[in-house]
Amino acid sequence: MECKKKQYRKLFLSTFQLSSCTFGGGFVIIPLMRRKFVEELHWIEEQEMMDLTAIAQSSPGAIAVNASILVGYRVAGIAGAMVTVLGTILPPLIIISVISLFYTAFRDNRIVSMAMAGMLAGVAAVICDVVITMGKEIIRQKRLLPIAVLIISFIAVRFLGINIILLILACGLIGAIDTFYQGKREKECGAHDLS
Repeated sequence: MECKKKQYRKLFLSTFQLSSCTFGGGFVIIPLMRRKFVEELHWIEEQEMMDLTAIAQSSPGAIAVNASILVGYRVAGIAGAMVTVLGTILPPLIIISVISLFYTAFRDNRIVSMAMAGMLAGVAAVICDVVITMGKEIIRQKRLLPIAVLIISFIAVRFLGINIILLILACGLIGAIDTFYQGKREKECGAHDLS
């Protein structure tokens, strides 16, 4: 029981700390979670973190909260998901509450405006890191379909202005069909090996 409490405490403190330092949107928390839960704590495998990230991105709601739910559930079940959600939503709630009290002072302050501009550059760098990390994992698989989906999705969003929701649904459908056929092919290969 004491071990579980320790794990919940570590989950809460980890997500609270990560969420406290995540400025610029939910995508920023993904590399931080990866570093914490994959590289530092070794609670989650690299590929599993990529899968959780994909699910968090394609689910409705804030990506930081979605990712926290999935990581917490993976590590410690439903109670772990509750703990990580609490750890993730408390820092923004506290920060936004304080800012709302002093909004007019913050809005017109030149120093705050310059700090926000600096944070924007940092956030762009972190998002580039996420894209490169996830892209490397897709390329490392050495399968043509995921690479083609990656390139076509980029072109569809960047140059053709395709609705992102339609694109996510289409990519999910392609992934489901591909996974189905991969599983079917593996079963057939396993059946041929046995005979």
